[in-house]
Amino acid sequence: MEYQLRLATREDAPAIRSIYIPFVESTPISFEVDPPTTTEMGERIETTLRKYPWFVCETDEGEILGYATASSLRSTPPYEWTAELTVYVAEDAHQSGIGTALYTSLLETLKEQGYYNAYAVVTLPNPASVKLHKRMGFEPVGTFPTVGYKQGEWHDVQWWYRQLADHPSDPEPPQPLTAIRGSPELEHILKRAETYFDI
Repeated sequence: MEYQLRLATREDAPAIRSIYIPFVESTPISFEVDPPTTTEMGERIETTLRKYPWFVCETDEGEILGYATASSLRSTPPYEWTAELTVYVAEDAHQSGIGTALYTSLLETLKEQGYYNAYAVVTLPNPASVKLHKRMGFEPVGTFPTVGYKQGEWHDVQWWYRQLADHPSDPEPPQPLTAIRGSPELEHILKRAETYFDI
């Protein structure tokens, strides 16, 4: 079986939702308590892709095994150069390099767009996510103790940070994803990231 990375489309919403549902319903990893509908997931994909990447990992048989995306950390202008990251991999596809490949493509694309900071939020305990972020060069920068209550327990939330590029004194605004979509640079990023698959 072979894997490939590509940009998500609205038509991927059912498959992406099926990956996400177990994390909502059976774990505290996501603090959502009700899974989004397929329509809502499709709207999230479309809205995100106007500005940020949303990548999926797909088998040669058309099965989606994981996804990674970015969003704004805060809505006010000074946060413009900072993105918050999300990655989910289907439970039966862990330890396959999919998370690493997805995160690599996401980080390199954000850098290409002109972002300088990447943050990720990890609900604790989550050793797999902690391991991934360490491997990807993130550093823990703070923990909110007992900040969320789900499934009968209080959970800490840990923030992880990675600098994407040197910070200029007068940064240009990041490009929206639409500015590089279909470009050779984006294609090269995806192909390079695919070398991380452990298959």
